Amino acid sequence: MITQTLKKLYGSVVIAANLKGQRSIPFLPREKISEMRDRRIRRIVTYAAKTVPYYRDLFAREGIDPCQIKGATDLDLLPILDKELVRAQPRLFIAEAPPARSALSFYSSGSTGVPIEIHHDQQSLLANIAFGERERNAVIRICNGSFRPKELYVGYETSTFKKVVAFYEDNVFLPVRPQRRFVSLLEPIEKIAAIANSESPDIIVGYGGWVDLFFKTVATHGIDLHMPKMIMYIGEALPHGGRAFIEENFGIPVLSRYNSVEAFKIGFFCEQRTGFHLHEDLCHVRIVGPNGQTVPPGERGQVVISNLINRASVLLNYPIGDVASMSQNGCPCGRTFRLLSELEGRVEDILPLADGSFLHPRAIWQVFKNYRDILQYQLTQHEPQRFELKLVTSDEPAFQRALGHVLPELERLLGPGALIEASRQTKSMRNSGGKFRTVVSLCKRPNRP
Repeated sequence: MITQTLKKLYGSVVIAANLKGQRSIPFLPREKISEMRDRRIRRIVTYAAKTVPYYRDLFAREGIDPCQIKGATDLDLLPILDKELVRAQPRLFIAEAPPARSALSFYSSGSTGVPIEIHHDQQSLLANIAFGERERNAVIRICNGSFRPKELYVGYETSTFKKVVAFYEDNVFLPVRPQRRFVSLLEPIEKIAAIANSESPDIIVGYGGWVDLFFKTVATHGIDLHMPKMIMYIGEALPHGGRAFIEENFGIPVLSRYNSVEAFKIGFFCEQRTGFHLHEDLCHVRIVGPNGQTVPPGERGQVVISNLINRASVLLNYPIGDVASMSQNGCPCGRTFRLLSELEGRVEDILPLADGSFLHPRAIWQVFKNYRDILQYQLTQHEPQRFELKLVTSDEPAFQRALGHVLPELERLLGPGALIEASRQTKSMRNSGGKFRTVVSLCKRPNRP
């Protein structure tokens, strides 16, 4: 009993030590934010060079002096990690140091079907609560100043989120707990709507694909729904046009948080919803082109991250698999963090066509965006010219009408000789790990986004 109390006391002290000023950090002058970021970069590089097998060998082999890496510009010169190496040999990236010995292990959902094991040290997990105040600031404003807005969280039982919450309950005194109701995303949409009506949540939280399907189904079937003050989508990108559909048809602001198993704090939407404000001092983000070089703001590329906080699995210049662009503009909210666009898909979502060209999922979305009969779609590329199209519609006549509209357009986009096998689905579609992608390529991955 005493040991448990001391453990919770220690955890609470760690949170308190990191809590001061968190809400003001996103508004600091740019030079101050850069200074904080570069200081953490120097610390994590020095730590990696001493304790992490992969970096210890890399620096020795390449003759890299870690003291020469003084900030983001120098960090960007290190090699981009091979994601398959991280997947196959995760121990190469785990520090041989005390913080890693009591670390918690997590698994990414694995876009290829094979998850990646990532360890997080306990102190970084505790500090994560304090860092969350930056994101909560916008939520509290939208919820009219409510310090404890009620959440309806729609997820799945084995989620990283639930594992982290369990860790906090065991390691921290939480005198003020979130008002959160968890519901499985496997429940029928009508049942979840009924729960929302009985609970009257301020916020509905769910995966991007589920949020899109939920509100399109509510609109199409006229399901009665208590309107929350805001929607929060997490874990995956909202399908193109999804945010505009919800905000225009329901009048509810839609926010998002960008995080992953590899880095729990990457970015967040503010009340202006202009893009993701990046936690620059916690996770360095760059956008790279096909040659691995950083691309200019406004140009689409692959998202590469460096977690500056975690002392267990250390990943510097890690290609997370998402496609996005860095904004050329600031945000009218006054926050000075750099802005990342809404995620535009994943590397695996880019379709390599038979003629050697590439097709972005946004082009596929353009085909479906105006058809209200289609509640959800998924196009899977099995071979360069063989595709599988799945559609969720309200009934069979709606499916047949949709096919008459979308098949000719898809055949034009996918090129001569494209074979599209179409089928109607009667319930929502999910991928491995509960996530959903509207466009999936099972062919050899493109070497450029």
